[in-house]
Amino acid sequence: MATRAENSVVYAAGAVQGIVLVTFPAASTIFTDPDEYDLSNTQYGVLFLPQVATAITASLLAATLSRRLGTKRVYLTGLGCSLVSMALLILSQFFESNTAAAFPVLLVATAFLGAGFGLAVPALNTLTAAFHPDGVASSVLVLNALLGLGTALAPVFVAIFVGLGFWWGLPLTSAVLLSLLVLRSLPLPLRTKAPPAARAEPSSTGIPGRFWVYAAFAVLYGVCETVNGNWSQLDMTSELGASTTTAAVALTAFWAMVTVGRVLFAAIDRWLALRTTYHALPFLLAGTFVVISLLPDGSTAAGIAAFGLAGLGCSALLPLTIGFGQDELSAFAAGLAGGVIAFYQLGYGVAAFGVGPLLDNGVSLPTIYAASAGVAIAMGLVSFGVTRASVSRLAPAD
Repeated sequence: MATRAENSVVYAAGAVQGIVLVTFPAASTIFTDPDEYDLSNTQYGVLFLPQVATAITASLLAATLSRRLGTKRVYLTGLGCSLVSMALLILSQFFESNTAAAFPVLLVATAFLGAGFGLAVPALNTLTAAFHPDGVASSVLVLNALLGLGTALAPVFVAIFVGLGFWWGLPLTSAVLLSLLVLRSLPLPLRTKAPPAARAEPSSTGIPGRFWVYAAFAVLYGVCETVNGNWSQLDMTSELGASTTTAAVALTAFWAMVTVGRVLFAAIDRWLALRTTYHALPFLLAGTFVVISLLPDGSTAAGIAAFGLAGLGCSALLPLTIGFGQDELSAFAAGLAGGVIAFYQLGYGVAAFGVGPLLDNGVSLPTIYAASAGVAIAMGLVSFGVTRASVSRLAPAD
């Protein structure tokens, strides 16, 4: 069993990684502001390509690196990469009036961010599952709820620091928190044990065929989450006429409801089975995308509510995918979290980059949100394939 200190540091790391992950999307209005970085929509989308590439690579390597170096070292390396990313983002503000100089720095920063996410988050999911063997799905939900809390705080911090006159206070805060986490984690063992199934089947080294169903779901989920997380603020300002502060509130509402949903569905598992939640949420999200696409100019309050509802629709889906997968494919548990995160990042990349060129070529954000409803429906259909196998109902987290 893990010590209280180990549990605490893992959960704290989840929250901090959430803040770090959303730092770039939370500052989207800064990056595209003509008086700041003055990036085009396409350039803003390109920012996330290095992140996606390094996140996918790191996620796929995470299991192998964990076996060779230990999960703790992989986790600490992830924190270190995230720290470098925040340092580079702080550095970039000295060049923000010169797009040609700032853009390469931002690209390197997102590359380190992706590597940090791809190493740290699978390690955190693996540690959480190992620390709570009798409540894997619920404990992973709790970890990801804290990650969601961090993502909800990021746009709030941006709004606060913009009001104070230095938006780069957010990456500075993230860098301080990451440094404290590294110092607190170093003396802790943070060990995992191979699950019984893995020890019983040492020759089972291939990727199970069932994994690809989880991978397909993760790609679709990545698209749906990122359409909200990366483009909601621009939708609020360009389509609904909201101020940058109000747009930040909408993004906060999205991530806050992601967090609330993860806590809520973990808490009510006794009354609403996690499988039922897993099947229902994609269709709730699809309906919400349709609502967002139909909102008229000036309906900023409705926009905030709609993006909050979208957050609820996204909330439990990724952690439940990881939890179900680690329960069903226990012999592949070490690679499962990294694999799911890698394919989630693939979907993230499709939406993070792909939307920018579409906007610059005349496709409107309402049209993109309407099309995203179809992606959410496809995700809902795939959810039945994910849960086709018999998955045990797991107890709540300790």
